[in-house]
Amino acid sequence: MKKIIFHSNSAKAFTGFGKNAKNILRYLHKTNKYEIVEFANAVQWGDPSLSSRPWKAQGSLPNNPSVVQEIKSDQVKARAASYGGFTIDQAIKEYKPDIYIGCEDVWAFGGYWERPWWDKINNMIWTTLDSQPILPQALEAAPKTKNFYVWASFAEKDMKELGHDHVKTLHGTVNTEDFYKVSDLDRRKLRAKFNLSDEFIVGFVFRNQLRKSVPNLLEGFKIFKKECPKAKLLLHTHWSEGWDIPRLLKEKNIENEDILTTYFCSSCNNYAIAPFCGQEKTCPFCGAEKTFNTTNTRAGVDESQLNEIYNIMDVYCHPFTSGGMEIPIFEAKMTELVTLVTNYSCGEDSSGPECGSFPLDWSEYREPGTQFIKASTYPSSIAKQLKKVYNLKPHKKLEMGKKARDWTIENYSTESIGKKLEKIIDEMPSIEYDFDWNNDQKGIDLKDLLDEGKRIAVVMPESAGDVLWINSLMINLKKLYPDHDIYVFTKPQFFDYIEDHPAVHKVLPYSQQIDNLHFLEGKKGHEGFFDIAFLPHYGTQRFHNYHHNGIDKTQFELYEN
Repeated sequence: MKKIIFHSNSAKAFTGFGKNAKNILRYLHKTNKYEIVEFANAVQWGDPSLSSRPWKAQGSLPNNPSVVQEIKSDQVKARAASYGGFTIDQAIKEYKPDIYIGCEDVWAFGGYWERPWWDKINNMIWTTLDSQPILPQALEAAPKTKNFYVWASFAEKDMKELGHDHVKTLHGTVNTEDFYKVSDLDRRKLRAKFNLSDEFIVGFVFRNQLRKSVPNLLEGFKIFKKECPKAKLLLHTHWSEGWDIPRLLKEKNIENEDILTTYFCSSCNNYAIAPFCGQEKTCPFCGAEKTFNTTNTRAGVDESQLNEIYNIMDVYCHPFTSGGMEIPIFEAKMTELVTLVTNYSCGEDSSGPECGSFPLDWSEYREPGTQFIKASTYPSSIAKQLKKVYNLKPHKKLEMGKKARDWTIENYSTESIGKKLEKIIDEMPSIEYDFDWNNDQKGIDLKDLLDEGKRIAVVMPESAGDVLWINSLMINLKKLYPDHDIYVFTKPQFFDYIEDHPAVHKVLPYSQQIDNLHFLEGKKGHEGFFDIAFLPHYGTQRFHNYHHNGIDKTQFELYEN
């Protein structure tokens, strides 16, 4: 059996990556062809809840108290830790996989391709890219990743235009078993349950993030409402993050009762659809206090309940600035809803008539800071397409809905995507790698890179600021060791900051094995390569140990004689 580490959001997370992980892991497990290890982001290593999975599972967060204490005070390290940055090597050593599949935002795998095991096993990144220009992390990772897959053809096209011809599209999955159109009778009962009769319900299921175009949707709905007085907008989201929806309603003079939302009880797991009236309400079903909130990633409806919510809608509208896939679009299609989708980014795959959709037009804007191209969906286009669906003849609407479901099953179902992934895995070669990284020092043959004579190594993998700091110390280091050649190890993108320094003999590419002082200086049967090796990055990049409450006396001074 090939052993696979599948690294993504937890299969129990209420996120797009989490849903995809659950679908794919179930599929692979049912084949009985592979030994599977789920490496779950944001779950502690050894968490007992992981033992309930039908496959092996391990958390990405370290459980070493000293490491946990170290990362708590550093947001960058804490974020990296949640995505496995501190434990992935441990997982690889322990489970010895034939295949590593990372299914996350590409920046979650920062530097993985420089780790000693990366090019020794079958590696695969399966990621979402949502905007132009393409993220620099993706451009760095692609040439070093044997199997690089994206969730949308938009991203594949852009990557190939940049010369990465091996990049291919493999869509994320949709659970087609849990989402379906209910009978007309059941639909009437559902709507009656929430005092909805002949209202025309426009639905939007989303996490309340700024990239979801809530202001544009509200404005478009307001225009449409003038022609369709019975229209109501259902925003299935959490109202205490992202957009301040109550404020937007006031600004746009939209009546609160025209905007519905989903409330969920974390105590009894019942839900209700009603206008927003605050958070931490008393549950009308079980009477529990402060448990009734708008649905969120921590406490939300299950898929059977979500299927009911889709079936209450008359049309599904999904305006956004950009997205990697936007799974709710496909869940809505499975319930045979006509979908309105912004025709940009991943929306290019799901907004056409061939998939039971009408496109939403947009104008370009640049996101401050990143300079990414983003889509601002025209409210007029939203209103226009809502009116088009409202006026559709019943048989045309049914026809579009069936087309949407059939197209989704063919292109996004767990079965369809699972078969494609299975083929990719089966075509991967067998590996012969002992995972003994102490003996993997041949990964870089330094003898071919070093000149005769006395040598000193200085290791500073990143960043630009730290490499510049090292640059400033080279003259004094050369004065202390005039008979030694100085070799600096850093990542290639930082070569320009130091390679022309007159005191530096050579600048060489950093790899993780360079962190091993015994590898550099020698130990027992290994003679080493350098007389002295300095690893100052350990005090700044590996361990947060350089503040000293701001009362230490400076150990290094810059001076010239």
